[in-house]
Amino acid sequence: MTKLEMTEMVLLAKAKKKLQWAEISAALGLSEVFTTSACLGQNTFSKSEAEKLGAMLSLPEDAVAALQVFPTKGQGQVVPSDPLLYRFYEICYVYGPTMKELIHEKMGDGIMSAIDFTMDIEKVEDPKGDRVKVTLNGKFLAYKKW
Repeated sequence: MTKLEMTEMVLLAKAKKKLQWAEISAALGLSEVFTTSACLGQNTFSKSEAEKLGAMLSLPEDAVAALQVFPTKGQGQVVPSDPLLYRFYEICYVYGPTMKELIHEKMGDGIMSAIDFTMDIEKVEDPKGDRVKVTLNGKFLAYKKW
């Protein structure tokens, strides 16, 4: 079973059981963002985590096995056409150089890790319209000189 087939199966089972990502992640003892990412094929579950999810969603063995396969990350279009995903690209296009400049000024020459990394997504109620708060928290990795 491919990661794509596994993802489609997980999404169908989640919808059929009327579960939310928060419920699934709580049952697995993992963050909502990581759990969702792994279910969408971009991260990997351990055997016990995959088996627990498989039991929760009544997934077949081949789907449980696919949940444990290391993914090729970032598969897909270079620039997505989905409006929500495109906005994140737009943020990087418009504010990426600013983010880079400020990170370098505050921390030095390096990058933010996407491996030693966490992300939180929150709904912030606002009388002018609800807002989305995305917090990216990655370890700073200084460039090595030799």
